[in-house]
Amino acid sequence: MMGVAEGFEYTVRNDGTVVITHHGRTATVLRGRRAREFLAEAESDPQGTMARWTGNYKRGNERTAKQHPRNRR
Repeated sequence: MMGVAEGFEYTVRNDGTVVITHHGRTATVLRGRRAREFLAEAESDPQGTMARWTGNYKRGNERTAKQHPRNRR
């Protein structure tokens, strides 16, 4: 099951540039056509859209990583 994306925010600058941040750190900057496409897509699911556009989403290896010796507690 997919987790809910959180911690993302975006701002639109005066020149149309979109800056996406994750927990206060810049994740990506979009300009021109890509910025317009992102804004259109972000209207329906902003958190999921930002996670997908920045590449920060579940990749399916979380269970394997949890089993790794350095992650055991």
